[in-house]
Amino acid sequence: QVQLVESGGGLVQAGGSLRLSCAASGRTFSRYAMGWFRQAPGKEREFVAAISWNGGSTSYADSVKGRFTISRDNAQNTMYLQMNNLKPEDTAAYYCAGYITNYVGDRTPNYWGQGTQVTVSS
Repeated sequence: QVQLVESGGGLVQAGGSLRLSCAASGRTFSRYAMGWFRQAPGKEREFVAAISWNGGSTSYADSVKGRFTISRDNAQNTMYLQMNNLKPEDTAAYYCAGYITNYVGDRTPNYWGQGTQVTVSS
């Protein structure tokens, strides 16, 4: 059974930082791309970032470029999203995404985590 479990969400003031983690199990995710999406209340789920199987290629939404960094540790089957200089508009539920391809970009995932809430106060 495939499982993607996010952690690290919380409440932070504008300008602050958080690091999200996604622990993967049940499949060899180390061979494939992974990513992050987010969904704010009343809005559609949107792409945030993606990373190739070995971390050599990454892709980001324009809204987070220069502030967020995606990374992974295949030995630990874990992916991360370092979020710096957070803004109130970053408030959303953040979802871990798993793929069975190595395409790095905005594409509907094959697997979803359950989400972790990030709230940025002004």
